[in-house]
Amino acid sequence: MKKENIKKSIFSKLRNNFIAGVVVLIPIGITLYLTLFFIRISGKIVPKEINPNNYLPFNIPGLEILVALIFITLIGWLSLSFLGKKFFEIFNNILKKIPILRTIYSAIGQMTESFTKSENKQKSVVLLEYPRKGTWAVGFATRKNEGLIKDKVKEDLVNVFVPTTPNPTSGFLLMVAEKDLIYLDVTFEQASKFIVSAGTTNIN
Repeated sequence: MKKENIKKSIFSKLRNNFIAGVVVLIPIGITLYLTLFFIRISGKIVPKEINPNNYLPFNIPGLEILVALIFITLIGWLSLSFLGKKFFEIFNNILKKIPILRTIYSAIGQMTESFTKSENKQKSVVLLEYPRKGTWAVGFATRKNEGLIKDKVKEDLVNVFVPTTPNPTSGFLLMVAEKDLIYLDVTFEQASKFIVSAGTTNIN
């Protein structure tokens, strides 16, 4: 029995580590891939007649990145249009039907949406005592915890992401009693700057 429990525990840890690695690497990998892709094809996208590199004795650095930024901006504009919304809705529905991808995609989508909604930007930054009483940390309240955990604890809980510094892409997910949180009247950007700077700047 002990051997079976040890095997299950090792498998569970490996599985959790693998999933965590995938969640971290997918957005990074996609961003890097798209950037490199557009850097490679930007020379073909931009017509020779209007490509400054064809008229100067040197290449203009940043042209490829500029093309990538323009493309991303156009995608954003398209996603806000009626036809774009319909297209991305169909695309989202397809992704949500793929077993492994739907879990990762939904989680990343919900996290991104939580931090980008304008009404949440001023309400998501919290102060909490962590990792012990008398020690304070800045975190981001993602949403109220509802469901099995709340039913078991019998208390109003809030899911809080406490990022590490200076790399805020990793951190800890805490389920904190709402009464123990202090909401700060600052923006997500201000709090992020404070965390990334390792506290060398103040939140004003």
